[in-house]
Amino acid sequence: MVTIEEILQNLKRDRPEADIVLVEKAYHFADRYHKGQKRLSGEPYIQHLLEVTDVLCRLRMDSASLATGLLHDVLEDTEATKELIAKEFGAEIADLVDGVTKIGKMIFRTREERQAESFRKMLVAMARDLRVILVKLADRLHNMRTLSSQPPERRLRIAQETRDIYAPLANRLGISWIKSELEDLTLKYMEPAVFQDLAANIEDTIRERSTYIDDVKKTIFGKLEAEGISGDVSGRAKHLYSIYRKMQKRGVDFDQVYDLVAFRILVGTLRECYEVLGVIHEAWTPVPGRFKDYIAMPKANMYQSLHTTVVGPYGKHMEVQIRTRDMHRLAEEGVAAHWKYKEGITQTGKSRDEKRFGWLRQLMEWQQELKDSHEFMDSVKIDLFPEEVYVFTPNGDVRELPAHSSPIDFAYSIHSDVGHTCVGARVNGKLVPLKTELQNGDVVEVVTATNHHPSKDWLNFVRTSKARNKIRQWIKAEQREKSIDIGRELLEKELRKFGYSYKRATSLDRFPEAIEGLGFRAADDLLAAIGYGKLTQKQVLSRVLPQEDLKQGDEKTEKDVLHIQDKPRKKTSSAIKIQGIDDLLVHFAQCCNPLPGDDIVGFITRGRGVTVHARDCQRILELDPARVIEVEWDDRQASTRTVKIGVDCVDQKGMLVAIAGALTACEANIVNANMRSTLDKRGANIFEIEVKNLDHLQKIMADLRRIQGVVKVERLRN
Repeated sequence: MVTIEEILQNLKRDRPEADIVLVEKAYHFADRYHKGQKRLSGEPYIQHLLEVTDVLCRLRMDSASLATGLLHDVLEDTEATKELIAKEFGAEIADLVDGVTKIGKMIFRTREERQAESFRKMLVAMARDLRVILVKLADRLHNMRTLSSQPPERRLRIAQETRDIYAPLANRLGISWIKSELEDLTLKYMEPAVFQDLAANIEDTIRERSTYIDDVKKTIFGKLEAEGISGDVSGRAKHLYSIYRKMQKRGVDFDQVYDLVAFRILVGTLRECYEVLGVIHEAWTPVPGRFKDYIAMPKANMYQSLHTTVVGPYGKHMEVQIRTRDMHRLAEEGVAAHWKYKEGITQTGKSRDEKRFGWLRQLMEWQQELKDSHEFMDSVKIDLFPEEVYVFTPNGDVRELPAHSSPIDFAYSIHSDVGHTCVGARVNGKLVPLKTELQNGDVVEVVTATNHHPSKDWLNFVRTSKARNKIRQWIKAEQREKSIDIGRELLEKELRKFGYSYKRATSLDRFPEAIEGLGFRAADDLLAAIGYGKLTQKQVLSRVLPQEDLKQGDEKTEKDVLHIQDKPRKKTSSAIKIQGIDDLLVHFAQCCNPLPGDDIVGFITRGRGVTVHARDCQRILELDPARVIEVEWDDRQASTRTVKIGVDCVDQKGMLVAIAGALTACEANIVNANMRSTLDKRGANIFEIEVKNLDHLQKIMADLRRIQGVVKVERLRN
């Protein structure tokens, strides 16, 4: 257990200039206000605050940050106020404590919305003072260390949030040890069986691994001494989550993961890094394609190191990281390693900090116009998981983009107008398709045309959130303009039947009243609704034209023409209930092929009724949200839907009979089947079957997986 005495002692050692009295005062304040409070684990609450502060101390944070660590829960869990903290400790610490308190305080309607909105608040807090997020990371780390005391459902939710948000954020801020520990802890609670198996396997090989590490360290030391290089060498097993990801990515078992051990060599100068790389490659054979130079091309969080994988002693793969001691400090402490405050900040320091945190400002700018939680989280995750590719402008400027980015992403990274008018691109001097994946070192030149506009197809391959958001905004604006034109044309056509022009109709006193009465703010909104198919021309005319001008047979009184939302709901033959609409055709999207039981939404098409999509369908992101409506399955109607499933199995006699028998036993009618054998003696089969609902499909798939020889069963969306 950490004590305040240990924290103060470490603070004196690492930051002699720190305000020790301030930190000690914060401890006594927190101890007084949290007195008698206990955590679910049974330990005194003050112990949590000490553990959080110890993490900040390890990051070598300033005294204000340590005081915030001790005080970060007093506003939420005690009677202390922000005004009191400001009086006792100053406005700076009061703002920091308030920022930490606000990050997760608000309650939202759905889990995804709460997560998205909480993360927005985190970004805002970071933009004001990054120390807020560092305290929050330290708080989350200790909460994860003590997560076992929480109820099972809450454990899973917190672990999921940590894996999705906090671990990537720690990585983005360059704090590698916090990122690694958070990932291991999320694995412990989200995949407990996997975690225990990995931990047991690591434990079983600990003696053998220790001997191996010692032997390799001695060899490296000897070779460095022979070259006159002074360096520190350390070896360790990779953390469990890293091993787990390798197993998942390569589709192998623990025994087939060869690079379980990583060695780190710290030297004094940049030149020695490359000299050591030569020594390592001379001693052991490098694995092709496994060398990365993060010194010449630092990561977005300014991480620098040389990474190489070699075939070490006994034929085992081992990763070697080579960096200077300054680079290592930055890798371990991230933003905290270069944190600067009011006094002594040089212009050079400001420039470096601007480069370091430029990604944060960009992220804030790109998300300002996004109101939908789904879109925001989609964009945030793109920016938080930085598998980067580095490309060059023709002038030699480096642009950092996510892996698999296209020339369109590159164009939007330069300017929105460049992206909008992009018609082609030259990569390394050659014209390439716009969906070409850019590679490290490519020189990219964008070809533009002033009359060109974005294509909806671009959304299928762009990777950056800026490109995706700008394309969506343009498409939404274009769709609205088209809908307004269509609506005006339809309304004018209907008005002509009654001897009116659009201009004459808009001059009537009843026209503004009709706009307001139908729930719109302006005439364009009303016209767009007609163009979308949400509103009929007759509904508008019944509110605008005088009753005497409505012809017998064509007219409908205001009483007959009800609001769409007031119409009675009729049974549809599609087993779909549509909120407030009973006169539109319904068909199902082929891109996601939803089944009864899937979470669904509807999209109003012009002239073709409503298309039903699965709510998680990627196509939904491309559609105009103004035409998306809520729909649900009608449980009162029995119906069947066809769905495709892929069944991979061992290619042996009797397999197809067993599969067909299982489908028949589950009352699944086979509509179509496609079977083929692969070169590795596997059978790759696609069955199109009729099912009642999602539960029926899941039972079928579970029964198929139990057949001996079946390797994989999956639902195919198209």
